[in-house]
Amino acid sequence: MSHKNHVRGLALAVLVLLFGVPGARAFQLGSRVTEEWIKTLERPERLKAQKVDEVIRRLGLKPGMVVADLGAGSGLFSRPMAKAVAPSGKVYAVDIQQGLLDYIDKRDKEEKIENITSVLGELDDPKIPGNDVELAFFNDVLHHIEHRDAYLKALAKYIGPTGKIALIEMDKNAPHGSHRNQPELLVSREQLDQWMSEAGFQPVKENNDLFPGTKLFIIYGRKSAKK
Repeated sequence: MSHKNHVRGLALAVLVLLFGVPGARAFQLGSRVTEEWIKTLERPERLKAQKVDEVIRRLGLKPGMVVADLGAGSGLFSRPMAKAVAPSGKVYAVDIQQGLLDYIDKRDKEEKIENITSVLGELDDPKIPGNDVELAFFNDVLHHIEHRDAYLKALAKYIGPTGKIALIEMDKNAPHGSHRNQPELLVSREQLDQWMSEAGFQPVKENNDLFPGTKLFIIYGRKSAKK
């Protein structure tokens, strides 16, 4: 075996150990194994910094709404969203790691939350089982998606005529951003607006005061929707 093939073989073996049989879902920007993600997402200091209650308030959720939590992770936002749209509303908790969805299902059962549906998405398509989403939500997720423009275009087909996309994303211009040394994990406001426009959406509300100097919090609505 050549040295190059040997190195490739070792790399493949590492991926198998980390992710099981390597496939498309293993290759996402900044991907990690399930247990590591849960520890990261559930850190007390991170939970406090997410300002979950205030974010939920600004999303304007109401009973009966259909919401998609994209890149739901450990379900940090899925669970309070489900409570906000209960009893007749529902939340699609979408992620590409089955282990995280299993964790969400476990927590839902323990907390007796019955209106969350876990969805195993794909890298370029959330695979939501319906086209009635009234609010699609990203929280610190879009920068992990490699083909962001393609993903947003795919997402658009699951959103209803008056549906919106809410996005919380790191500000590329933040002087102390967590990924400032990883340019592939940073996106600009101009890029966000362009990708959203290509998917048929435009900014309708700004909430950038909630995370000043660190994150953008923007809600986009369909260009064709009546104001």
